[in-house]
Amino acid sequence: MRGVLGDTPARDYSQKLKQFNAFARPELCRAMDDLGLQAGMRVLDAGCGTGDALAWLGARIQPGGVAMGVDLSLAHVEAARETVGDPTSVIQADLLSMPFRRESFDLIWSVNVVHHLSNAVDAMQVFKDLLRPGGRMAMGQSSFLADMYFAWDARLERATNEAVRQYYRDRYEVSERELTSVRAIVGLMRQTGWRNVRAHSYLIERVSPLHRDDEVYLAETIFRQSWGERLKPYLSPEDYEALSQLSDPAHPKFALRRPDFHFLQTLSFVTGER
Repeated sequence: MRGVLGDTPARDYSQKLKQFNAFARPELCRAMDDLGLQAGMRVLDAGCGTGDALAWLGARIQPGGVAMGVDLSLAHVEAARETVGDPTSVIQADLLSMPFRRESFDLIWSVNVVHHLSNAVDAMQVFKDLLRPGGRMAMGQSSFLADMYFAWDARLERATNEAVRQYYRDRYEVSERELTSVRAIVGLMRQTGWRNVRAHSYLIERVSPLHRDDEVYLAETIFRQSWGERLKPYLSPEDYEALSQLSDPAHPKFALRRPDFHFLQTLSFVTGER
């Protein structure tokens, strides 16, 4: 099933996923630890991407635990199988039609997935059916609040964030209202009958000097791939030039090497019980 953002089995953005997981590993692992995982549990990573989180989940439920991953992208599935070292633990499938029996899992983990779903309400029902009575869902989403990249220039930061939103609206021909599920997971879970719905946000905070994984994610995934030339039509010439300088590792004004660089991003989890 084609997703809201054009997802198909052939789509591949595994490099971005790897870079994000390396960048956000401390916060993702803190969220896992806060779930109180126990040995012997059966866990599903729905939309497992390149399998990094799947491996971390699997390590937390040993001995005797089982961690399975599902992703629509064939490239992501191949990467995940290599990451976890077990080809049988990762399955290529649409999240709306996964090949598992009802009540197969104790926990379903799903991060940065809801905005890719063509029907989030139906997906939440599928997830509930796969959980044992009392089982839990942990749905994570980054950037409920606008990220802070340029602590010294809030105006340019706002212009850049709006340019990114407009670019994606144009590229996928969707309105912001069509993507409200990203910000409305609490309501989505209550609408679909989950019990004890709770939310908790973790703050991803980085300052210079940056760890190598942090610099790679921000410079490659954000500055080069998410921003770059694609934003030129959406910014004034002056703002585009300023952004280009801050995003260029070869330029003296490169943001990530400034002594006042301070990055903030939220990573929010909404949990519910079947």
